[in-house]
Amino acid sequence: MNKLFTAAMGLALTATALTASAQKKYTEGTATYEASVNGQSVEAKVMFKGDSSVTVMQQGPANIKVLSFKEDYLAVLVDVPVANMKKAAIATPGELEDALSKMPSFTFTPTTETKQIAGFNCKKVVAKDTKSNTSFDAWVTTDISAPASAFSTLYAKVGGFPVQFTISQMGRNVTNTLKAISDVKVPAGTFGIPAGYDKMTLTELSAMSGGR
Repeated sequence: MNKLFTAAMGLALTATALTASAQKKYTEGTATYEASVNGQSVEAKVMFKGDSSVTVMQQGPANIKVLSFKEDYLAVLVDVPVANMKKAAIATPGELEDALSKMPSFTFTPTTETKQIAGFNCKKVVAKDTKSNTSFDAWVTTDISAPASAFSTLYAKVGGFPVQFTISQMGRNVTNTLKAISDVKVPAGTFGIPAGYDKMTLTELSAMSGGR
């Protein structure tokens, strides 16, 4: 699991619904993000419906999907067509608890700074991780609202929909910027594991990728 993969993991640990008032409310759809890690960028699409989400991204020859439901379920699907390999790593309760324990815990301080990002009117909020005592700038909008499955439960109480936000995971800062969001219906079966995947634990998948 290399550094760009952490972008998908950070977006996929989702749970609490956002409760801010807004002009446009999304209950189901697709949010497209640019996730940047150490100067490298990758496009990540998050399809969401209620408490369920799937984050889809391309990493080299691999197609990666991260499925999540609340904080109770997490699965990573890796499909490498050129190698004829399909792996589905389903987090055990212990693995999920360990992953959640390593995620930051934010407090939020709003500011008066404003700017537009991707056509959204945004306000700056300072997010402070109480575990590491580090701070990040987040830009949120009240133009829209959506379940936290469309972004991250870590920012569910930020006071709006986070258009640009940072997550520190596995020692790397991942900055996610919303590019677009639509209310197109999510196809049936999107949140399931298709047939043909070899199932394993997250630990086993990590070992296959050199423990990264």
